[in-house]
Amino acid sequence: MRIGSQLRNLLILCVFFVTPLTASAQQGDPVSVVQRFQDHLLGVMKEAKSLTVRQRYERLLPGIEDAFSIPIMIGTATGAYWKQATADEKDRLAIAFKRNNISTVATLFDGYSGQVFKIEGEKPAPQNTRLIKTKIVDPDGSSVALDYRVLEMSGRWRIIDVIVDDGISEMTVRRSEYGNILKTQGINGLIATLTAKADELLSY
Repeated sequence: MRIGSQLRNLLILCVFFVTPLTASAQQGDPVSVVQRFQDHLLGVMKEAKSLTVRQRYERLLPGIEDAFSIPIMIGTATGAYWKQATADEKDRLAIAFKRNNISTVATLFDGYSGQVFKIEGEKPAPQNTRLIKTKIVDPDGSSVALDYRVLEMSGRWRIIDVIVDDGISEMTVRRSEYGNILKTQGINGLIATLTAKADELLSY
């Protein structure tokens, strides 16, 4: 897979979520959290050709669960609807959101052709967050900039947004994508839509 429009679209979809952290992810500075996730992602890319979509999903799952915070991400993506949702609706939406996005990544990350991730620095960001600047580099020298926005919560750094090409925010894309569904179908409609998409992708 080479860097281009498909990879940019993929990276916008590559979003990422939470269940309780494993011990290995409970420690470390913001850069370490991002480095650990990128190492895990590259490992899956390198074996992707020999795996089914469901197997890629299973490989991606622990690394994504360790690195990202879905309560903040899905809360940002759904705004007032999240605040008004019941605890059960939030739980089901979080599961559907995570499952849909990981299955999408598992579908699109279907190979490896020598790409590498490079961490280029760290700087302060709004609301007590940090921005970890990285890029994914193709063997021909072309690259895509990736900035990970991270937040410390209860002593743990978690990724809460991914910004591609210095401007395309994962959460902004999701907020726009989910807005019409939420307006016409509500939380349960969004849960159903995300679940159906994941079911379809994982059936291949």
